[in-house]
Amino acid sequence: MVTVATWNIENFFSPGTEFGPATQAIFDRKVALLASTITGAGVDVVALQEVGDLGAFDALLAALGAGWTGQLSTFFEPSHAIRVGFATRIPVTATSEYADIPLQLQGVPTDDTGAALTRMGRGALRVRVSVNGNDLDLVSVHLKSKLLSFPGGRFQPHDERERARYAAYALLRRAAEAAAVRYFANDLLDGHGTTRRLMVMGDFNDGVDAATTQIVNGPPGSEIGTGGEDQPDAGDGWRLLNLAPLIPPDRRFSRIYRGNRELIDHQFVSRALRSSIRSVTTISGAVALPSIDDRATARKDAPISDHAMVVSQLDL
Repeated sequence: MVTVATWNIENFFSPGTEFGPATQAIFDRKVALLASTITGAGVDVVALQEVGDLGAFDALLAALGAGWTGQLSTFFEPSHAIRVGFATRIPVTATSEYADIPLQLQGVPTDDTGAALTRMGRGALRVRVSVNGNDLDLVSVHLKSKLLSFPGGRFQPHDERERARYAAYALLRRAAEAAAVRYFANDLLDGHGTTRRLMVMGDFNDGVDAATTQIVNGPPGSEIGTGGEDQPDAGDGWRLLNLAPLIPPDRRFSRIYRGNRELIDHQFVSRALRSSIRSVTTISGAVALPSIDDRATARKDAPISDHAMVVSQLDL
């Protein structure tokens, strides 16, 4: 049995950095809570989002204990250098990255300047591990947030027309990034999803039924819980199946936004992995998830994270 998780660990920076907590004690507490939640869940590999500086990442790996190693993406936005990564106690045998927006979508407007969108804000990172002789490819992603920002670093619009435009820009960017993730999955699957074991996971910043999430699914049909789930078809070589329906209903959320429970962190698996899934749940750790809103742009002194960890067990 192998346990694989994904977790947005929220602005994980060292104290003394621009986005880090006020004191070393606050940072040390967060590291301890993150590590105890991961190890307490028996996790073997965790895809991480919102990892800041390397010092913070090294502190987490040290807290996880002997045998844990890490990989971080080299693609991130310099203005807020959060990136995706992995912490694992299973040796990594291969890695690759992807950040290119599909050429045909690079004209998608993402702000009032009309600048071309050529790269994902946080690139996707793939690691390969081997479990009982079976190769398992794992991808960590983090798509554009639904929380809006405006020119000059503002979090409030000048007027409602600007708000409407920037809401559309955020959606268009997230959709383009979802297409980029799908391109990466296409490359990794190469039409062999019935034999290649692939899991794409992370913070998609959209729900199960959102258009962006559906882009990542690939060919429609055979979704978990539907009548076609067990019916092989031509799309199986490319399809990714969202594990969300397997999460117990009372745990089927990974963030609380304005008091509403949302599942925006997902794990998708290729057809080859579907039969290996034994359980899926969410774990929020020792601190209850806060209810956040559009004004909650940076909780530097947060004790752990505003996201729950999504955890699946696989029998390989």
